[in-house]
Amino acid sequence: MNAESDERDGAAASADRQPATGDVASGTGDVTPDVAKEGPELGSRAPGFIKASRALHLSWQVGVFLVGLAVVVAGIIMLPLPGPGWLVIFGGMAIWATEFVWAQLVLRWTRRKVTEAAKRALDPKVRRRNIALTVIGLVIIAVLVGIYVWKFGIVMPWKIHE
Repeated sequence: MNAESDERDGAAASADRQPATGDVASGTGDVTPDVAKEGPELGSRAPGFIKASRALHLSWQVGVFLVGLAVVVAGIIMLPLPGPGWLVIFGGMAIWATEFVWAQLVLRWTRRKVTEAAKRALDPKVRRRNIALTVIGLVIIAVLVGIYVWKFGIVMPWKIHE
């Protein structure tokens, strides 16, 4: 694919984003996504001179993929180890999203789900339920620790008196 075909594809894509004359409610069946609501345009954010050459753009994509892969793998390694594993994984996804549409869509979906979860967590009923469950759990743990101490006493794993 050369720069000329990219320009034609861009023109066709911008024509696809024109608002429809009808909508689903009116029964015409035309559905257009709200680009402004969804966020920035999908696609490569590589500089224009890189997009102009297919070989240069392909090597750019390979480089972005490898850097993103290294960051995602580092995040996966950090999951069981100390470190911000999920944060690093999402950072790698953000690197991929600068070049790949699938990563942009995954990040949009993730952002939407995180926003929904935050709204649910801040709901007063849910907060009261979570606080009540936490208190009940702490009481159960305290009772179990008390029974253990009463039954076996406190035994330190090291020998201080020696």
